[in-house]
Amino acid sequence: MGIFGKDSVIKSVLSFTCPRCHGGPLFKKGSLLRPGSLFKMHSHCPHCAQSFEPEPGFYFGAMFISYAINTALFIAAWVGLTILYPDYTLTMLLGLLTAVVILALPLTYRLSRSIWLAIFVRFDPRAAQKSGSEQY
Repeated sequence: MGIFGKDSVIKSVLSFTCPRCHGGPLFKKGSLLRPGSLFKMHSHCPHCAQSFEPEPGFYFGAMFISYAINTALFIAAWVGLTILYPDYTLTMLLGLLTAVVILALPLTYRLSRSIWLAIFVRFDPRAAQKSGSEQY
C-alpha cells in the first residue's frame, strides 16, 4: 500500500493514469519529433470508460494548477541562478526563466491536467479490479 501503492492518488497523478481505475493512460503516446502530439489526451479511459472531459471547459481550472507549478519552477530557477552565479543580469534571468518554461511545458501541461482530474474523480476499487483483468 503506502504512498505509492496500487491505490495511491499520488502514483496515479505522477504516472498520468486514470484516477478512477489507475490503469488506463490519460495521454496518447507523444513524440518529441511531433511536439503537438505531446498534448493529446484520450477522450475516455480504455479500461473503465471514465470520461476524461466530464464537461466542456472542464480543464479551465487546470490553468491555475499550471500557474502554481510554473511559479514554483520560477522560484527554483531564480534561487539556483542566485546560488550558482550571484552576479547575474536581468537578461540572464529572463533567458533562464523563458527556457525553463518552454522546456517544462509538456510536463506542466500533463501534470496540471492529471492533478485537476484527480481532484474530481475518486479511485474506485471495483473499476480497478475490472481493469486488472483487461489488456489494452
